[in-house]
Amino acid sequence: MPNPLEVNVYDGDIEKAFKNLKKKMALEGIFKELKRRRYFEKPSQEKKRKREEAERRRLKKLRRLAAQNRTRKFSAKPTSKSR
Repeated sequence: MPNPLEVNVYDGDIEKAFKNLKKKMALEGIFKELKRRRYFEKPSQEKKRKREEAERRRLKKLRRLAAQNRTRKFSAKPTSKSR
């Protein structure tokens, strides 16, 4: 069972607590799940959606790795000169 989302209210500031709750819900993907469950999704559409989401995650991971490789500094190895 997933952990419940909890938000502390300090000094009676309900608006800030509500804002924090909405942020946590967005990060957990609750809003996305609610929107997805509004209507029935045919099994073929579900498969297609999951395939596209997996492709997006794969491309994102590739971009992240490419960015890391560009920023990674390699130490130059000394070349041995043969005389």
